[in-house]
Amino acid sequence: MAQVQLREKIGYALGDAAAGGITWKVMSIAFPLFFTNIFGLTVADTATLMLIARMFDVVTDPMMGTLADRTQSRFGTYRPWLIYGAIPFGLIFALLLYTPELGLTGKRIWAYTFYLLMMVVYTAVNVPYGSLLGVMTSDDNEKNQFSSYRMVGAYAMGFVTLLSFPYLQKFVGGSDQHQYAVLGAFFGILAAAGTLACGLLTKERLKPIRAEKFSFKPFADLFRNKPWIILTLIGVCMNFFNGFRYAVAGYMFEYCMHGDVTVSGLIINYTVFMTFGEATCMVFGGVSPIFTKWVGSKRKAFLWAGVICVATSVLYFFIPMDAAYIWMMVAVVILTSVGIGIYSPLLWSMYADVSDYATEKNGTSSTGLIFSSGTMAMKFGTAISGSLVALLLGVAGFISGTDATGQTVITITNETAVQEMIWALFSLFPAIIAAIMIGLLYIYPIKK
Repeated sequence: MAQVQLREKIGYALGDAAAGGITWKVMSIAFPLFFTNIFGLTVADTATLMLIARMFDVVTDPMMGTLADRTQSRFGTYRPWLIYGAIPFGLIFALLLYTPELGLTGKRIWAYTFYLLMMVVYTAVNVPYGSLLGVMTSDDNEKNQFSSYRMVGAYAMGFVTLLSFPYLQKFVGGSDQHQYAVLGAFFGILAAAGTLACGLLTKERLKPIRAEKFSFKPFADLFRNKPWIILTLIGVCMNFFNGFRYAVAGYMFEYCMHGDVTVSGLIINYTVFMTFGEATCMVFGGVSPIFTKWVGSKRKAFLWAGVICVATSVLYFFIPMDAAYIWMMVAVVILTSVGIGIYSPLLWSMYADVSDYATEKNGTSSTGLIFSSGTMAMKFGTAISGSLVALLLGVAGFISGTDATGQTVITITNETAVQEMIWALFSLFPAIIAAIMIGLLYIYPIKK
């Protein structure tokens, strides 16, 4: 088999730089706060929107995986989806961050329409992107390297996106709605360019063993595949863990820190705060293959990473809720991100193992279908966690909406309860999820 070139690994990394480092990062960390405090939806609308749109993906992701597996074109099986999907991907993302001058009903229609479209186009691009890992090489070490490059690309771009966000807002100026609209267009163009570059720079060296005709057998086979079931549950837990922290970070700075914290000229808002974690994940995403080799298996490396996440999340809960302790908070976020950086590349490499296992057992390839479940787990975990954040804040006493003039209105009926809920959502809730993930890893049967 031809040797994989560095440019191809960089090209593959650009795909997740676009999807994971730009669009998904902004959707995970900015959207709950954007929809309630800037766009003007109620807490209930926000929770329902995020839940319905991403539950929709539970159906569309496996369908997309099956469709991608059967695609045949001059660009291959999975790459054409990246090449032709790049522009719609960036355009719809930009429109989603635009706030129209409408009443609450009009805003609901706009948000639901473009959020659903965003989930569809994200699926159409990201499921084939993940599936590419199964056909670019058959070498397990190369798969780990591709997966590591992917995570480094996502975290590096996430770092740039989150760190630059408040400074770009300041540069753009005007209202919050105007700032988000302009930044949506800017980052949408970057996302489209990265997706297109990934499709053009990568190669498909392996030919999927295709089923002769469409059937529901691959779907049935999935639920007889124990490694797939357990790994998908692990993926859901991973994204629950990340989802709680990203979705509540903006509220934490707004209502626990009482605004941005400025230290020696550095503006630390919620995006910059999470940037410290992104930088750490970028470094330890690159270290992950070395650490995995050292401990002896992907499963063991994942277990150690999970233990780090539990311990540091619990530790964060005991930090005083005061801006004077901002560097202590940053330090614990960095430690937590060591664990996240180690386990993030492993999930996709382990899905490649599950795909190989399924091909060996069933005689036909279901690479796209299996990798679509990884994307599905990501959306499912992020959807539920994002919805729970909105709902639990509402229970604690946070109320948002749009008044008769179209202006966003925020009311807090119990400030202490809201602050305590925010703090727990960033620390204790993720710790519980990480503990469940560790339990699942103990029964995961593939020992590579």
